[in-house]
Amino acid sequence: MVRTRVLIVDDAVVIRRLLHNILSVDPALEVVGSASGGKIALARIPQLNPDVIILDVEMAEMDGLQTLTEIRKIYPSLPVIMFSAHTAKGAAATIDALLLGATDYVTKPSNTNNLDGAIESVRENLLPKIKQFQPLIKVSSTEKAEPGILFPENKPPKRKSCRIDVVTIGVSTGGPNALAVVLPKLLRDFPVPLLIVQHMPPLFTRTLAERLDHLCDIQVKEANGGEFLKPGCAWLAPGGFHLVLEKMPEGVKLKLNLDPPENFCRPAVDVTFRSAAEIYQGQCLGVVMTGMGRDGLRGSEMIYERGGQVVVQDKESSVVWSMPQAVVNAGLADQIVKLEELGDEIVNRVKKSRLSGAVPFGITHES
Repeated sequence: MVRTRVLIVDDAVVIRRLLHNILSVDPALEVVGSASGGKIALARIPQLNPDVIILDVEMAEMDGLQTLTEIRKIYPSLPVIMFSAHTAKGAAATIDALLLGATDYVTKPSNTNNLDGAIESVRENLLPKIKQFQPLIKVSSTEKAEPGILFPENKPPKRKSCRIDVVTIGVSTGGPNALAVVLPKLLRDFPVPLLIVQHMPPLFTRTLAERLDHLCDIQVKEANGGEFLKPGCAWLAPGGFHLVLEKMPEGVKLKLNLDPPENFCRPAVDVTFRSAAEIYQGQCLGVVMTGMGRDGLRGSEMIYERGGQVVVQDKESSVVWSMPQAVVNAGLADQIVKLEELGDEIVNRVKKSRLSGAVPFGITHES
């Protein structure tokens, strides 16, 4: 078995030791080295040839953002997982790192004095993040190629095409950087609201919304619950809460809840997609972007069955293609789109659907 080579970069010796001990036990991983700072790490990358780098955000001499910037100049596609504190400062630095091209992130154990708890936290959160890149890292010549994309012949029944009155976006690994490419393509007069579910904990989603709002012409906000949807505004599901909709006489209102996680996630893409499909029926466009797992599959199925449209990000531009692939393999994707074209695709589909002849919201003619 070809093992994934990991380089650990952290200025705290206790963290380097903790990570080394945990990762070395896994037979699929090999810790090829560690570095106490960014300059040492940059010198060791060509010597050690790692497949994945675990990079501390806050380091004294050369911090994680500076180190990441230099890594990306030379190694644009080398997976880099940021290791950050679960604090407001840590969240801000992590979001900045993701927008600079970090591949993913994990929050540090909050109490390293509790060794058992710290070890379990790292095992539960970091190991899956490293292993999600294994298919992208090395495939030996004796291994079977990835199965081809499946397009089932018996798709769910589809209703007559309706105009789009809401856009729902689901994304996970690689999401912040992908959203920063897609959302700026939408101008302030974008005629419908957007709902975004990005798998992230509290604090991180608020910072992400602020960063995206600064980049975009449309408004991007973290949802608080109680707001009414309006065109040209995107609401990001807050970490720790599911985002759903409620139809009121005055319009459609956002609601948050603490229902159990779905697909091990809260917020979950499936929850928001299903809610949008229930409220808007066929007037919903679902967009599934880069991410690990299958969250978004069941929600996309409901959007499709109600007569809505579903598009996904393509494999080549996705950091991890698991979420879009699940939708494609189920035969639910109307189109597979490159990341750099996805914003324009959303704009064009919404515009085309709202021309004369499209079925308006609230009317669902069967085909």
